[in-house]
Amino acid sequence: MASAIASQSRNVLLASMVAVSLFWSGASQAQDTSPLPDYVIEQYGKPPAIPDGPLSPQLQAAVQAAFVDSLTQSAWGRDQTIALDEVAASKDPRLVWIISDLMRFTAGSQLSAVLTDAASKLLGKEIPSENNWGAITDHLIAWDIPAPPDYLKVKRGIFTTVVPGWDKIFVEGDIDWRHVSWGGVLIDNRAFDKTDEVCNCIPAADNPEVSSAEEATWLKDDAIVFGVEVNGEYRAYPRRIMEVREMVNDTLGGRDLGIPYCTLCGAAQAYFTDQLPAGIERPVLRTSGLLIRSNKVMYDVNTYSVFDTFLGKAVTGPLADKNIQLEQASVVTTDWGTWKKEHPETTVLVERLALGRDFDFRNGRDANGPIFPVGDVDPRLPVHEDIIGVVTASGKPVAFQRSKAVAALAKGEEIAFENVRLQMDAGGVKAVGADGSDLGSHQAFWFAWSQFHPGTDLWPG
Repeated sequence: MASAIASQSRNVLLASMVAVSLFWSGASQAQDTSPLPDYVIEQYGKPPAIPDGPLSPQLQAAVQAAFVDSLTQSAWGRDQTIALDEVAASKDPRLVWIISDLMRFTAGSQLSAVLTDAASKLLGKEIPSENNWGAITDHLIAWDIPAPPDYLKVKRGIFTTVVPGWDKIFVEGDIDWRHVSWGGVLIDNRAFDKTDEVCNCIPAADNPEVSSAEEATWLKDDAIVFGVEVNGEYRAYPRRIMEVREMVNDTLGGRDLGIPYCTLCGAAQAYFTDQLPAGIERPVLRTSGLLIRSNKVMYDVNTYSVFDTFLGKAVTGPLADKNIQLEQASVVTTDWGTWKKEHPETTVLVERLALGRDFDFRNGRDANGPIFPVGDVDPRLPVHEDIIGVVTASGKPVAFQRSKAVAALAKGEEIAFENVRLQMDAGGVKAVGADGSDLGSHQAFWFAWSQFHPGTDLWPG
């Protein structure tokens, strides 16, 4: 996700915010009673006690005043202060999810401090004033605090008040709405093939213009590219362009592709968006402006179906109802010089698609770790360690530590796991089957792969 766009209308509680209805009836989401891993307790401490059941009428009224009336009035007064005090005294940590959601859009330091104090009381943990929203959300995720009853209704009201274009995004589905946060940018809801249409968003590129390797004199040999091969046709997607676009809808080797790049996860992926069941139009993938544990949330602009970006599975909307699962093609992360040397017939996206920008988030903005909440991270590798990830024929996810895999392959050693074999490709690494078939692997940061593939195997073990 690119850095936040400076716009007061998206960083403060808006005067145009409208009322949000709360319905707190029904049973609460039960907390998983399985013990937390030792590394979570070591980093975050022990979680607070979690009540179950609906909120009392008195607490419902307090929530209404603190989190709903404050939006409709675009003000924080005596009634809200009293109501928040009652929320803080409730000993119900589930309500901190709503505090976190409100804090994401609150720029005022005084209100932020008041909300942080209430969250600290409910979590039984002193939250520092620096990066308070991130620290609160990290604790909620790591401790797996359940959401309060009817949480999505409240969250939808908050988020769609700020960005009305999200109204079709926040719907029921196979998605954990607790983990969804704002990435600091607006939704890209332009129709297909509007690459050059200006938007206040991260603009996807559709049917991007390409050139031959010989014509791409602007691209330095040490520039990082994401290489894709389909049916013997090769194309390079320069990271410089992908950090600006974050999404490309392309056609290569006679196949349609959607290619998301999550700058926060260091992961470019390639999904086939054709050869779907009869009657299903090609999904046109877009950036929603939302994140799940620091991974971009993508959606199909035709149906507003949300996809799990890391897994390629539709999780809401009409495409989720049809159980759409996109097949992956491998993405090889390498440098331009090596890619074009080994694949001289390659095409490459043209420079103008970079819009005159040359970001390097990996070595700049993200150099000191994830900048958005991710909660607990599997401690077997550092959070930003590069891995090559793939799912085996048996459905088992496996991650290969890239540095060690490259060293082993350079020595001529075989790297195999079930049906998976690793091989070098133009300076990068890809996974193939025993017959050399593409298995749809890609490179990513360890924190991202491990949280979307919990329990993943790790090579070397």
